[in-house]
Amino acid sequence: MVMEWTEERVLTGIGARTIPEFEGVHDVWPRGERLQAVREAAVAYKTRFVSQGQVRAVRSVDIAAAPYPVLYAFNGAVQVPHLPLISMINRMIVVQYDDWDGRPRTLVFEPTVPAGSAEAPFYASLQRLTDKVPFGLGRRVESVVLKYIHEPEDVLALVGLTPQDIDFCTFDHLHVQDPRMILGSSRVIEGETAPRAPLFGEARMLVHERELATLQSLHPMQWAWYVEDGLDGVDMNRFATFDADIELGPGLSLLWTPGHTDGNHSLVINTPDGVWVSSENGISLDNWQPELSRIPGVRRYAETYGREICPNANTLEDSLDQYDSMIKEKIMADPCRSDPQWLQILPSTELAPWKRFWPVVPTYWHGGIEYGRIESGLRQGSTQ
Repeated sequence: MVMEWTEERVLTGIGARTIPEFEGVHDVWPRGERLQAVREAAVAYKTRFVSQGQVRAVRSVDIAAAPYPVLYAFNGAVQVPHLPLISMINRMIVVQYDDWDGRPRTLVFEPTVPAGSAEAPFYASLQRLTDKVPFGLGRRVESVVLKYIHEPEDVLALVGLTPQDIDFCTFDHLHVQDPRMILGSSRVIEGETAPRAPLFGEARMLVHERELATLQSLHPMQWAWYVEDGLDGVDMNRFATFDADIELGPGLSLLWTPGHTDGNHSLVINTPDGVWVSSENGISLDNWQPELSRIPGVRRYAETYGREICPNANTLEDSLDQYDSMIKEKIMADPCRSDPQWLQILPSTELAPWKRFWPVVPTYWHGGIEYGRIESGLRQGSTQ
């Protein structure tokens, strides 16, 4: 009863509420019936979600491009002998909406700080390997796959906001994220001279409780992708946790999409052009719509195994759950207005459309999202 009361209090404090259509679907057994339950729940929820209204405004801005193994990007379906790495572009999305109490809110999705991501064991190891390449070739490789575009605080200035305008921030999952860089820390991070101040003022981080628990107690199979000391000195009251699917207000939901990680969740936004979905279950639309893909191996993967998706698969928590979650995302997303055969799914880190990585380039590229006008000064005091 204590956990239920705490969850209710958290959701009340952030003006959110749970989504009854998805209650219990992830417990359905056997697994084939679970997938069907997910489909039916998503169809039912989408009708209600769309009817509730749209967000005030949304805008995405690219932050950085980082290297990623081709082997992981398409679950082993793509094998290009000359190309072990591609680049994924991380983008920060700013959403303004009204919560269920009518308060205007500003949410920041995926405010990745590149310096924090570099501390994840996978990227730290890759950097050490690159540094060992002789004759300066390592730096040349790095220049091909790595590009810094904007820091999260620069993005705020670009869209006309200040840190004090932000109510909440969130990531679809905490792979290669360092919460200290976002929420601040009372302890000095190694290599720095003073404790980190919060990046977004009093903003709280929305996180699925399973994702936060994972970072608190890493399994060896998860360790390489998380910043192990990422909670050191962080005020845990700065987290607002939830344990299911929640809607933050009309036109904005965080749907629990487990599989890639146990606590993965997806951003779902209703706009004048229909519903958009964002997560890292895939790194391009080719992952969600492999039957349309021109990337060698992706369409064949789907046809050979009779699958509707081709997952981004660098982790092993539960591939069946990830499959179900990507179907959930496909049902929620509307067709693209400019080309209706493609869905409005915007990967939170998207395969770069750079010719240098041919033939591993996205078959279709959204490149970002923008609706309405982002406004400063909407925030009405601190969140609870």
